[in-house]
Amino acid sequence: MRTETAVWIVVSLIILLLTWETIRPVITPVIFALTIAYIFHPWHKNLAEKIGERNSGLVLTGILTVFLMLFVIGFALWVNEVKTYLTLYLDVFFRWLLNQNLPPSLYDVLQRVAGDILRRFEDYLQAYTYSLPKLTLQVFVLIFTFYGILLNAKAIEKEVYSLMPSERRELALRLLRKGEETLSMLLRVWLAFSVIKGASLAFAFLIFGIANISGAIAAGIFTIILELLPVVGGWMMWLAGAVYLFQGGNALLAVLFSVYGFLLVSPVPDYFLRHRLAPSKSGVNAIIALVGIFGGLFAFGAVGIIIGPVTLGLAATLIEEWKSMTERGYK
Repeated sequence: MRTETAVWIVVSLIILLLTWETIRPVITPVIFALTIAYIFHPWHKNLAEKIGERNSGLVLTGILTVFLMLFVIGFALWVNEVKTYLTLYLDVFFRWLLNQNLPPSLYDVLQRVAGDILRRFEDYLQAYTYSLPKLTLQVFVLIFTFYGILLNAKAIEKEVYSLMPSERRELALRLLRKGEETLSMLLRVWLAFSVIKGASLAFAFLIFGIANISGAIAAGIFTIILELLPVVGGWMMWLAGAVYLFQGGNALLAVLFSVYGFLLVSPVPDYFLRHRLAPSKSGVNAIIALVGIFGGLFAFGAVGIIIGPVTLGLAATLIEEWKSMTERGYK
């Protein structure tokens, strides 16, 4: 009996190892596909009621495919210029931050973090710059995975519930519901909201003539990065753009751009939309954002921007549930 058990353990470990080696090259697009599918799932449900599951999946996948193909084309055309602009924005931001009379210990930490982020960003973009076929393959994996998740969302949900232990089913359900709330806040509100803001500012940089298309894309990406962090935000980018216009002698355009940024980037959307969508626990969310982004980025690369905050959000959920169980035990 022990021999049979040992054999099955070895076989299981070999299968798990082979499975990991199979999915490891495409783990990044799969995670991004899961994230996008999770964000789009409410729209998929509403659309499926009108045109059916398969047609809804095809429509949403078609929209995603168009955007991703444009992304690949844009990446091939503008990656070097975007990389230059984004490195410049990051360098200017960190130099400004390091000149804020910070305590020596914090200054040293931020200086090391700034250098590490710039190096990692450079290495990451350089890896894809010389491997467009790899990027294209990952995009196709993302598209097909996204479509498969949308079409099989109910089966996946049923499978997840079936894996819950029967003796602790109530606890598992509570954790799942709290995890759902955390993921909804982090992805549908926090991440998606930041991406919309970044796209809005990139459009404004281009329309107001502040930067060319490469500079505008870089400004949008940097706005997303700033929006993901506590305290700072997209207001820094539209303020910099307004100063640039004003110094160039375009006072009227500077005022119009400021109004645009104030209303559509930051802070008005935060007060009228974000707080309504995620009204509570903003302090905890800020900590999760800060630690999750940088920790995930250093540990997993670009996909860590998703893995880090989500993992910390689920960990916070587990801690809250444990505290709740302890309090109920004392009572």
